[in-house]
Amino acid sequence: MADEIKYEYKTVQTVRGTDGLVISKMRKDGWELVEQVPGRLRSTLNFRRPKKPLPWPLIGTAAAVLVILAIVIGAASVLSDGGEKKDAPEKPAAAASEKPSATPTPTAAESAAAEVITPQNNQEFAALLKADRCDEANLDFATRYKGQTVAFDGSIAHMAPHGDYDTRYDLLLGPGDKGPQTTIGPSFKYEDVNVFDLELTGKKIPATVGAGDKFRFVAEVGDFNADQCLFFLDPISTETR
Repeated sequence: MADEIKYEYKTVQTVRGTDGLVISKMRKDGWELVEQVPGRLRSTLNFRRPKKPLPWPLIGTAAAVLVILAIVIGAASVLSDGGEKKDAPEKPAAAASEKPSATPTPTAAESAAAEVITPQNNQEFAALLKADRCDEANLDFATRYKGQTVAFDGSIAHMAPHGDYDTRYDLLLGPGDKGPQTTIGPSFKYEDVNVFDLELTGKKIPATVGAGDKFRFVAEVGDFNADQCLFFLDPISTETR
């Protein structure tokens, strides 16, 4: 059919827990998520977007240019063959000797996923998750990595309404699975957020969240309040575990 939409497709491998960040970046470039296949360590995201057809005048012009080039190249080839010696060795084409790069250039979304700080790829972050909530390591990490993205397995230690709002909350997060009984690691805080701000992902997405719930948190590093021993983060995505 003449009006049938034609798509181009792209598959992106993401580090576990960074799906929301990658999906957001791809959507800004016009890609639509058609399938999300979670894995143990990585997820596979399949995208598509409509192909942009060339305007007919442009197609006609391009075709005319190709015809002219074919005529010119053909004439040049005839003249060249007439002047070459029969015993001259055949020269290999330069393009044939060029090998494609073995390492493809990563997309913006793949680069973003690779830059996420985790306990596995950053020793400072691994040590921070085991430090005291008021330890100087909190301030050092916040100062050095502010604005960057971290990902860790954790749980909600405490949840309370923000001000007089019924749908906005302050959440305290801790590393590990102990929820309100968390005693090790920073007191990460999401301040003045609603459930939609969490960008929940995963197989079973809950309608609400509460203390004790376990997630894979992906967030942007904010400030550390040394007086309150609170490490502020901004949510990027929250994957159920």
